[in-house]
Amino acid sequence: MEAIVVNDLKYEYYIRGNRQPVIALNEISFTVSEGEFIAIVGKNGSGKSTLAKHLNGLLLPYEGSVCVFGRYTSAQDLIWDIRRTLGMVFQNPDNQLVATTVEEDVAFGPENLGIEPDEIRSRVKESLKKVNMEGFIEHSPHMLSGGQKQRIAIAGVLAMHPKCLVLDEATSMLDPEGRKDVISILKKLNSEENITIVLITHHMNEAAQADRIIVMDEGKAVASGKPDEIFTEYKLLRQIGLDIPQVSDLYVRMKNEGLIKNGKIPVLIDEAEQVFTNVLLNPKTDVNYNTDTERKTGEKIIDIKNLSYTYMAGTPYERHALKDVSLTVYKGEKLGIIGHTGSGKSTLIQHLNGLLTPAAGTVEVSGIIPKGKSLKELRRKVGLIFQNPEDQLFEETVEKDIAFGLKKMGLPDNEVQRRINEAILITGLPADILKKSPFELSGGQKRRVAIAGVIVMEPDILVLDEPTAGLDPQGSAGIYEFLSNLNKSKNTTIIIVSHTMEDIARFCDRIAVMEEGKIIMLDETRSVFSNKEYLEKIGLDVPQITELFYRLNRKYQNIRKDILTVQEGLDEMKRIMGT
Repeated sequence: MEAIVVNDLKYEYYIRGNRQPVIALNEISFTVSEGEFIAIVGKNGSGKSTLAKHLNGLLLPYEGSVCVFGRYTSAQDLIWDIRRTLGMVFQNPDNQLVATTVEEDVAFGPENLGIEPDEIRSRVKESLKKVNMEGFIEHSPHMLSGGQKQRIAIAGVLAMHPKCLVLDEATSMLDPEGRKDVISILKKLNSEENITIVLITHHMNEAAQADRIIVMDEGKAVASGKPDEIFTEYKLLRQIGLDIPQVSDLYVRMKNEGLIKNGKIPVLIDEAEQVFTNVLLNPKTDVNYNTDTERKTGEKIIDIKNLSYTYMAGTPYERHALKDVSLTVYKGEKLGIIGHTGSGKSTLIQHLNGLLTPAAGTVEVSGIIPKGKSLKELRRKVGLIFQNPEDQLFEETVEKDIAFGLKKMGLPDNEVQRRINEAILITGLPADILKKSPFELSGGQKRRVAIAGVIVMEPDILVLDEPTAGLDPQGSAGIYEFLSNLNKSKNTTIIIVSHTMEDIARFCDRIAVMEEGKIIMLDETRSVFSNKEYLEKIGLDVPQITELFYRLNRKYQNIRKDILTVQEGLDEMKRIMGT
């Protein structure tokens, strides 16, 4: 049986003030078989989320049709049957959380289906166990971290026992272990319960595990095939703002340089290990190599000593978020903060501009202790950009939004305009965007506008919490490119909180690793990712390319295991192969 049939689907909408419609979907046709696991990929604004909303009737086609297990979404009397059959998990879990406790939230769907109470309790426990959240059954969902909220949202859909599950960037806010858990859950549901899975994602490592990938661009389905077939079309993918897994990228680069003649492109880490092991059957003898990295030392710009913080102290929901944390950050440094969901990362950075006040210990930033009248001065020096910075946009035009903070400072018009123009240049936004409404921009553009609104204040320190969550590879690369430019041109200290290990590896000088409210490791990036086993024990991961060379090092000890980027991997393979 066909689970989903999309036939010549077209959808358009109007933006207020514009006479011409925006064509979001344009003559899309595809079929998903029952029990199939497909991934849908595409850059921000390509139409993926709009398509997802058509699959359960949240949006109806302007032309064409969508049929789910034999029911057309245009038949309004069948819409609840469709939504019972096809469960949807959105990118932002806050949009799906409705109750005061986790148990009530997960039970909400089954209750509305009229399921018996005993069965509901059984489903709640079963679903929470599947997403590793059974210990949070009595917690308030709104007191959980972003990643934990997403797991609860997924559990709430699973509790309804759908035949098809559609996930719209549902892993974008999860830590590496959380993403692995969710994908493992999806694969298990797919293989053991024959649940059809439609996964919308920017993580190509996730898409690689699907049976089939559909690639979207400008509202059209431009390619469809098995992962190895799609990743072979890497030129097309990069042309439309996407990328391929790091192990696939290394294979392509080696093939382009004549180091690999023929074979099938690897898309998963196990495949890659076998492919590159075969390439290295006769590695060269050991060669010394230099792994020294430049370490930023000198002027301290952040000095944290014995910091502790407790949420809802003295209540049944008391939680010790930070425990005796000490950290020094140097001027001009690029520091990454990593840790599993709920480890205390976001709580720590909220102390840097006085949003939170220490329960114990001290915080000193640019010589300022965050309290009282000093907060105003501090917040000019520390720019804090939250997990979804586009939620901070509110003005009529991009220009007014960026200038909002400057107007509050009472700066003259010529200085305001100078700073706006400079922020636009640094963030890579086009000059003609200033008169547009921020709400008609793509996700990546909204994020850049929000960041521009912070950097116009010319902060000494820029702190970003998951700056690329939900962005396509091209958008993510653009964010880090302008952060690098900002760091080089103005010596701005940049602190990144992220679950994307590949980004941290490419960008950061040092990494602080957090676990249960403590900093348990603080070292240069290469040294931290060389401790793969230790990171895995605390629910973290290393970049895929690092994982590959770690495995190869077990077989050939003269191969470096501390590889951080695909280019380093290529250089190391060339060294070993004597080219």
